Amino acid sequence: MARNMTALDVGAGSAVAVHGRFEKGSFRMAGFAAAEGGSFADAYGALELPFKPSAARVAISGKDLNVRYTRVPQVPDWQLRRLMRFEVAEVGDTSGTEVASDFNLLPTPPEADGEDIVLLAMARTSLLEEHEAGLEELGASLECFTPAAIGLYNAYLRHGVVQDDTVLLANVGQDCVDVVILRGPDLVFARNLSGGGRLFQEAVASQLGVQPAQAARLVSEFADLRPGASHATPNHERVSRASSAAAGQLVSLLQSAVLFCKTQVKLPSLKLDRVLVTGGTARMAGLPEVLGAGLGVPVERFDPWAVVDTSALSPEEVDSLEAHRDEAVVALGLATMATDPEAYGLEIVPPALAARRELYGRKLWLIAAAVVAVAYLGFFAATSSSRATELQKQERVVRSQVAGKQRVDQKARELLEENARLVEETLELQRLLGTGEQLARTVEALGEHLPSDFWIERLEGRWGVDTELGVGDNVPRPLVLLKGALRQGAQAPIVQYQTLVESLEGDLPGVRTNSAFDRDRFSIDLTTFGDPVEPAPEPDEEES
Repeated sequence: MARNMTALDVGAGSAVAVHGRFEKGSFRMAGFAAAEGGSFADAYGALELPFKPSAARVAISGKDLNVRYTRVPQVPDWQLRRLMRFEVAEVGDTSGTEVASDFNLLPTPPEADGEDIVLLAMARTSLLEEHEAGLEELGASLECFTPAAIGLYNAYLRHGVVQDDTVLLANVGQDCVDVVILRGPDLVFARNLSGGGRLFQEAVASQLGVQPAQAARLVSEFADLRPGASHATPNHERVSRASSAAAGQLVSLLQSAVLFCKTQVKLPSLKLDRVLVTGGTARMAGLPEVLGAGLGVPVERFDPWAVVDTSALSPEEVDSLEAHRDEAVVALGLATMATDPEAYGLEIVPPALAARRELYGRKLWLIAAAVVAVAYLGFFAATSSSRATELQKQERVVRSQVAGKQRVDQKARELLEENARLVEETLELQRLLGTGEQLARTVEALGEHLPSDFWIERLEGRWGVDTELGVGDNVPRPLVLLKGALRQGAQAPIVQYQTLVESLEGDLPGVRTNSAFDRDRFSIDLTTFGDPVEPAPEPDEEES
């Protein structure tokens, strides 16, 4: 049975903790907690857990998180890890700050054309340190950090209605909007945007001339974006009108996310079928309708809790979950990831913690190696002298075999070096001898068959590629480029030109030509080193 895992989503406006496990196709809640706060420190400090937390997965978002998309050739895992290390090192050097990162491959779309698409997430360690300080105050340890958008994706994949359409999911928080785009069950795009509920509060504060805290309360109590909604007081109307302008900014953010997806992932034909929104700001009355009108697709609230087992929660936890069900969707996805071995994930670990884990892992291996060594020495001491003699004989045989194989290996390495040198010399000889020989044979053939009304203006031997002459795949071979002219008024110039080309093809076995004739000018490109032309199939008797 999978053990219960803890997931945290702590932002500037609220903090939620989900405790439970994904088992037999459903998530079983074992604990829930939520709190309000104006900063990370306030939110962590206000959060009281009614359960003993396990190592926690923590959602991260905001300006200190950078999500990139990179198209790479399909390479082995070790080579891909090296490429990503270079990418992360370059970003760290450019920004001048230390970053922690993780990457994963996205499902390969049909448009990828033989390439892999890598989703790379990088977070500044200063952001991670803030969360680590909050976890320490909470009495919890860290398992890893994960972009909130990835938690949102897993919440939809395991607890939503997945169809064969293109869906945009948006978690609209206080300061950030986490966006995910899917085609069917496949993740196409994940990103965090600056914005969210603070857009509405700033719009109301500016319009009504009130403080941010009062603007937040007015938005929560009075904002109603439903078309044709009746407003009880002028303040209701003014707050709703100011919120409508902020909703337009939110529409622009989501539209820019779609355009960025088309550019970054190179999916110009991508078109949304529907949009699902969640997060604390998504509770605003009429927001789905306004977003739907702006985006031109149906917009609904995403509520995964209908398929989650909450029977183990206390009445207080159930009430808290009901009040914060929109803010807790990302944490639900993270807790699902932690207990679902097939879940798609990114696991960012601070450098110091990664070093400690590597050190502890090495110590365990060293202890295990020491135990094995002691056991082996005890066994060896207990063996008889005859067994020791037999092992010594076997050792001499093995040493002799190893010495022989080392000599073979050394000889093979020398042969490989010699082979590489000979290949290089062979290519150079082919370039020099082949180019000169082919050019000489061409000059000889021209001397015999060039019509008296024709003359050569340019004759060049070249080392290169020409797919029309059967020389491709970036493997250069000797080519001959010929350009010439003819006397105006020459009799039957085209016939003489065709006769010249046929004569060259007859005198140069295996030659491939690419010729052109234009009034008093002609050109002939040729090579005898092109890929052989496959003979046409012979017709059967009936076709004959």
